[in-house]
Amino acid sequence: MEQSPEAEPSDFNGQNRPVEQVDWDAAVEFCQRLSRKTGRDYRLPSEAEWEYACRAGAGSAFHCGETLTADLANYDADYTFSSGPKGKYRGETTEVGSFPANDFGLYDMHGNVWEWCQDHWHENYKGAPTNDSAWLSDNENAMRLLRGGSWADLPVFCRSADRVRSARDDRLNGIGFRAVCAASWTL
Repeated sequence: MEQSPEAEPSDFNGQNRPVEQVDWDAAVEFCQRLSRKTGRDYRLPSEAEWEYACRAGAGSAFHCGETLTADLANYDADYTFSSGPKGKYRGETTEVGSFPANDFGLYDMHGNVWEWCQDHWHENYKGAPTNDSAWLSDNENAMRLLRGGSWADLPVFCRSADRVRSARDDRLNGIGFRAVCAASWTL
């Protein structure tokens, strides 16, 4: 029996590869289903949460320093950033955890797949929330926000601060997502 594209959307399959070709609505739906199944609150990260998690306390262009190498992330390493060397361009996603984690223990924050955030796209941060909440607008058809860069991108697009926009129904083999679980506090 053949699966629908929604059941197995990825171009690059493997047990530990990130899912890709997932539009924003499918990523949100996955988080909602996971929440119902586990009884915990899963969702996409806000842009602020994503960048904080990516940087892991670093103030540099990448959590690992001022440049990126093909030994540290999966991107188009035929190109360089700053004084970084050229490296192996893999031409597809790699297994999660193939590269060193950042100081928070998170893998693949640079490269592999762009990651959807909750936020709607805004050109700049003027009027942005001052806490870590998602910045939404009244326009449900607004462009959505992606962070992290992908396997097919130049290293400049994998910087901790880089951000791009995409239509909520875009399904590309460089777009995936990361789910976050809200902390539950009991006193």
